[in-house]
Amino acid sequence: MDHLSSMDASFLHLETPETPMHVGSLMLLDLPEGYRGDYYEDVKGMLGKRLHLASVLTRKLAQMPFELAEPVWIDDDDIDLDYHVRSLTLRRPGTMEQLHHLVARLHSSLLDRSRPLWEMYVIEGLENGQVAFYTKAHHSGVDGKAGTELAKVLYDTTAQMREVPPARRKRGNGSHYQLGVAELLQAAVSNSARQYRKLAELLPAAARALTAAGSVLASQQTGKGQRRLSLGMAPKSMFNDAITNQRSYSTLSLPFDELKALGKRVGGTVNTIVMAMCSEALARFLKERNLLPRDALIAGVPVSLRAEGDDSMNNQVSMVRVDLATDIADPAERFKAIHASSEAAKAVVRELKPVLGVDMPITGSPWLMTSLASLFGRSNLARRLPPTANVLISNVPGPGATLYVAGARMEHFYPVSIPYHGNALNITVQSYAGSLDFGITACRRILSQEESYELIGHLRAALRQIERLPSVEGAARPAVTKETEAEARPVPAKAAAAPRRAKAPAASKARGATATAASAPAGKKPRAPRKPAAVAKGKRGAASAAASAD
Repeated sequence: MDHLSSMDASFLHLETPETPMHVGSLMLLDLPEGYRGDYYEDVKGMLGKRLHLASVLTRKLAQMPFELAEPVWIDDDDIDLDYHVRSLTLRRPGTMEQLHHLVARLHSSLLDRSRPLWEMYVIEGLENGQVAFYTKAHHSGVDGKAGTELAKVLYDTTAQMREVPPARRKRGNGSHYQLGVAELLQAAVSNSARQYRKLAELLPAAARALTAAGSVLASQQTGKGQRRLSLGMAPKSMFNDAITNQRSYSTLSLPFDELKALGKRVGGTVNTIVMAMCSEALARFLKERNLLPRDALIAGVPVSLRAEGDDSMNNQVSMVRVDLATDIADPAERFKAIHASSEAAKAVVRELKPVLGVDMPITGSPWLMTSLASLFGRSNLARRLPPTANVLISNVPGPGATLYVAGARMEHFYPVSIPYHGNALNITVQSYAGSLDFGITACRRILSQEESYELIGHLRAALRQIERLPSVEGAARPAVTKETEAEARPVPAKAAAAPRRAKAPAASKARGATATAASAPAGKKPRAPRKPAAVAKGKRGAASAAASAD
């Protein structure tokens, strides 16, 4: 048996019916030319031969008696692939809008804790001939970086599927379908003693880390009239509310290399570009509804604590807060403020890495945390308490090379993430094979599907604004390229005919990096607060683009 760390277990304890705590991916696949087989059976056969390569796929939970300690992982020797790997077909015409709706619905349901905590869906029927592959796994067993490592293990780098050694026959005293109470309690006591010993051994390193972090914070003190790098509580926004389990979801793809060059030209990084895009998009979205707070929005940003080369299937992540500077009107000054805040936060985390994520065993933590999570969601505290952040923004470094799933080429690798009570909007980006793929996951009651597409449009407009920023001293300004946008979502007939909703103009060409959205373009400005914008008719089919956790 393997003990869950305090961080891994927290994702189990914080899960409620309204807040499923699994992370997912949506992949768009190109089948081999002339393919005539059954792709669902190919995927299932491939996974059946490779399950033993990833422990996250072959282990399940065993709860401690009376929830006195964290649960443990045990091997499951009876995995039902027909349950875990499923086949779905979109109704005609098979648009990206239909796919987004389906993924949002699949992402809203809880995983069965009596089985290994993962599911995969082969989704056929897309009008452009592609196949979608949606996967989800519980966050207690895998974080974003570990998820990309899992993809490297399961999938191939060529269309030819590699042969893997078969699983070795397990030897032992029989099945461990159920562990005895005495065995579990003994394991819990032993694990707690081991963790307390590690804590004692860590004290000298913790003291040094805290001293170094204090020095970094002291060096970040700003003078009179300068913008503070230390952040207070976030202002109240429409996203700081209790949520339901219903989701909205949309996607966007951008060329990674061009974003990297743009960041270097204007004095930032790809991460700064993403933050600045989100800042401008959110400011426009909220301002149109007269809901933009006077104080600057603050983003909660997960940062990886994983060492280089560490491919263990667990969570090694912490959270920092970054100033989105939405109270600064000048785009260039706002960009500088966001970059400074992001770098300051990362500097503190670098010093605190030895102590962040350390296990802290607490007797009874499962029932205590579960009760508090339920209370937080049902008591309206998410709306009443001052928020620490307004939006969750994550940047996950993905595979740099093209991957193949059961012989099909993966064109896009979109993340599907987790909103929570008090943070109803999650914007996650993941790099993959020259693209930067965005996934916007939100509570549908807070951000409807139409509004999610509107936010995608604001993200594209924000990128064009950043492209117009002046170059920093010594950086050459690249030649302006012609932007092409392939829209993947036609307007449904019902939506086009709806009252009080005008048809948006076709997407216009603009200067800047090539941007491809596998989603609907933004619509016109709403006439009233919280009124979803109409969406413009776009080209059909999935869109491709020549497109880092901190």
